[in-house]
Amino acid sequence: MVSQRSEPLHRSPKLRPLNRILVNILLDGMLAAIAAPLARWLAAPQDGLLHPLWFLAGGAITLVVSGLPFRMPQQYWRFSGVSDLIGIAGASVASALLFSVGLRLGHHNLPSPTFPIIYALVLLVMLGGLRVCYRLAYRRALRKADQRRVVLIGVDAVADLYLRSIERNPEDGIRVVGLIALGTHQAGRRIHNVPILGHIEDVSDILDRLERAHTLPESLVVTEPTFRGQALTKVLDAAAAHGITVLRTPALTTLTPAERVELRPVPLEDLLNRPQVPLDREGMERMIGGRTVLVTGAGGSIGSELVRQIAHLGPARLILLDHGEFELWQIDTELAEQAPHVPRVALVADIRDENRIERIMAAYKPALVFHAAALKHVPIVEANPAEGLLTNVHGTRVVADAAARHGAQAMVVISTDKAVNPSSLMGAAKRAAEMYCQALDIQARASGNAQAMRCITVRFGNVLGSTGSVVPLFRRQLERGGPVTITHPDMRRYFMTVSEAVGLVLQASVRGTHGAGLSDTDTLLRGGGIFVLDMGDPIKIVDLARQMIRLAGLRPEEDVAIRFTGMRPGEKLYEELFHGREAPVPTDNPGLLMAKPRVVDLQEVSHAVDQIAAFARQGNVEAALRILTLLVPEFTHNPEGNPSAAAAQAVVAEGAPPLHTGSTEQVVQ
Repeated sequence: MVSQRSEPLHRSPKLRPLNRILVNILLDGMLAAIAAPLARWLAAPQDGLLHPLWFLAGGAITLVVSGLPFRMPQQYWRFSGVSDLIGIAGASVASALLFSVGLRLGHHNLPSPTFPIIYALVLLVMLGGLRVCYRLAYRRALRKADQRRVVLIGVDAVADLYLRSIERNPEDGIRVVGLIALGTHQAGRRIHNVPILGHIEDVSDILDRLERAHTLPESLVVTEPTFRGQALTKVLDAAAAHGITVLRTPALTTLTPAERVELRPVPLEDLLNRPQVPLDREGMERMIGGRTVLVTGAGGSIGSELVRQIAHLGPARLILLDHGEFELWQIDTELAEQAPHVPRVALVADIRDENRIERIMAAYKPALVFHAAALKHVPIVEANPAEGLLTNVHGTRVVADAAARHGAQAMVVISTDKAVNPSSLMGAAKRAAEMYCQALDIQARASGNAQAMRCITVRFGNVLGSTGSVVPLFRRQLERGGPVTITHPDMRRYFMTVSEAVGLVLQASVRGTHGAGLSDTDTLLRGGGIFVLDMGDPIKIVDLARQMIRLAGLRPEEDVAIRFTGMRPGEKLYEELFHGREAPVPTDNPGLLMAKPRVVDLQEVSHAVDQIAAFARQGNVEAALRILTLLVPEFTHNPEGNPSAAAAQAVVAEGAPPLHTGSTEQVVQ
């Protein structure tokens, strides 16, 4: 009984399209019945408008029959467009011809030789006009009084598609009142009757003009996906000056004319003036495919992104190694969902534990090791110096030596710009790790043994959104309503997206293991050269904070306060990617540079690392730092976070003085 009563309910949705088709047939037939005598009167006015019912029925029947091949009954009047109009035109012509032939076969004379043409035109006007009127009436009925006024940035295919979507979805309450062109010689023209107000370079003047005319929009909407960097920053500044927001449309591939438009906030990554760098995907697949790959620090920001990208390059097995259980569980669970086909092993291990690392390398014998594990936060390492030295220096050597003993083809070491002219313990420890890996790589390449492990070092700056970086901190502070805290108004940093940084790390790995194909680069590789990612221009942290506040729809200093808290221990005002004696050398990849090597003998640096580790285990930090300073003579410690000392360090580094007396480093010419 229940199923019998519910059956009509299940059938009703299927009947709705049929009901709409019948309504379309009925309305089109009525229009054709009216059009037939009207066309006859236009062709022969002396005959009047009164005609027998068969004449009206003939007009209706011939149109319904003629409209079937053109799918007129299935047309959705609310979305009528050019293709529907073409179908109506075809059906009108066919109906006029069929009706005229029917009149002749019924031995009725045509009112005039032009009757078929007149009848087709009358049908076209009446059928098309009714659909246009219905569409306009529907849009007007849904139009909201409080429509949001927006100006589009971009006069291109995406802007056209967006305007079409607005027309099809008036319930979204968005009204486009103008366009701002990215190209020249477009001002004054119109697209879909929307005026082009001017060029993007004049965005401030355009907004001033709209404000004087009391037509200022609520939002600027960027439609061009490649519009980013300094140009986008200029737009954000102009919008902030007028108290309006900046949004983005979805990507072209996710936006179709029939879909609802969803405006999105401008992502922070778009503010980086970074062109897309082509990557050697085939080279990466050759390097990774079919091999066992081990990633240390797999749960961290860089390590987890390395794991994600490596998983899509076809490794035979992926070893995830991390000291943190929760972080390791997170990335392992993500891989289980995103790349279940990749065999993987999740291992909890401390890279400083020589026995544990030795057993892991012996058991899995990875062909490639990506070493991302490190203590990276400057104030934390300053507060825990022995732990920082043991992890960043001793731990790196433990992983490198164990990997080399068990047949690894290459080890890729993730370094940092803080290793250049370091003022912090973390930076100096990372420089010492660089030196050990450089010396290890020089020995391997000089031995002539093709099986010896290559040790490749890649250096870069901050990544947006990484654990402990300023971006997540600012976001948390904004969620609480502020204030946003910054250590110093002159603080500058290099920034890059984590996916881009990891892609270039893999690119550098290909160059380091298979050669760059350029004699200069290969010479530097043999001399222990370091790959340095092209980070673009440094960004002032205070500017980054202001832009994040604006992207949140708030006003800096008015809605959210900005407070300066003072430099932290070990911090520098700005970081560098190259030491004064590390001349940057371009490679065949636009996103990669190489630092001219400054290296030491492997035995000397190994002995220094032994001493640093021994003193750190004993808790004798002062002695460990003395050895570290001898190993890294440019290390000028700033434990108090003194701005004047940081500024002096920057001036010294900028002047590129000779290294301190007693340094064991040599510059490869």
